[in-house]
Amino acid sequence: MNGGRLILAPILVGLAVLIAGCSSPGTRKAGGYYQDDGPGANPPSDLDNIPDAVPRLEPLASGANRPYTVFGKRYVPVVDDEQNYKQRGLASWYGRKFHGKRTSNGEVYDMYAMTAAHPTMPLPSYARVTSSINGRTVVVRVNDRGPFHSDRIMDLSYAAARKLGIIGPGSGEVTVERILPSEIRLTQSQSPAGDAPRAEAAQASADSTPLPAATNLAMTETELEPARAMTAAMPAEPADGVYLQMGAFSQPSNAQTLMHRVNGQLDSEAGMPPAVVQQTGSLYRVRIGPYSDRAAALGAARQVADRTGILPSLAAP
Repeated sequence: MNGGRLILAPILVGLAVLIAGCSSPGTRKAGGYYQDDGPGANPPSDLDNIPDAVPRLEPLASGANRPYTVFGKRYVPVVDDEQNYKQRGLASWYGRKFHGKRTSNGEVYDMYAMTAAHPTMPLPSYARVTSSINGRTVVVRVNDRGPFHSDRIMDLSYAAARKLGIIGPGSGEVTVERILPSEIRLTQSQSPAGDAPRAEAAQASADSTPLPAATNLAMTETELEPARAMTAAMPAEPADGVYLQMGAFSQPSNAQTLMHRVNGQLDSEAGMPPAVVQQTGSLYRVRIGPYSDRAAALGAARQVADRTGILPSLAAP
């Protein structure tokens, strides 16, 4: 299971790599969980309806795909866009002991998101995981390193392991297959609207002002200037401020899932407001704010995009 699992925290200074050690296997508790693990105190109410990760084309995380050594074994991450990976073996899971901590590519681990850890897959990348026991299949986003045990090939998030039915036993035999960028491109070309939740999240609402997109979602000062000029010519914002809209959904469960993911990636200590779900008619909108004016919201949008990988839009209440 998750005992003994390590999270690799790449340090962007020279070639240094910091390995954070975690606990050894503990005593099983009632229900099959290991000591101090299992679901958190306030899990989402719709755990069984958390959607699979939706594969999309993403740049490799800086510093997270270099060769590294753990327990005397050297690992060489894959950096080839089209290198196949398909393997059958044991998958385990990790839960609240790592919830909220940094993953290997610098994101915040969310045990309720559909993610996974793998020793050599590119970070980030996507994989299709199928249980050999019950035939269930999930799609996960690989954003962490591990497990570093010869008898295991992948560590799943709590949510992914729950959907595959391996929470109780702690591990289970699966087949892991990497979803290649070429497959993602083909899927996108065949289905312009994309996956329903993703398409809904990308839907621009009538009261939103899109921000300029940057190739790597980290907007430069040059890229921000046109947006500042655009907002200067817009009418004054309502008294109750401006929001950053992360997505709009027709299903509340999809909105809640995105809200949990975004809040897990934001830095609350920096004073950033948490994401909330607001219902407007038949749509459930995931928003951050309010900010006092458009300039303040625009300034926060860059930080939100850098941390979450989602470029928000400006939205009135």
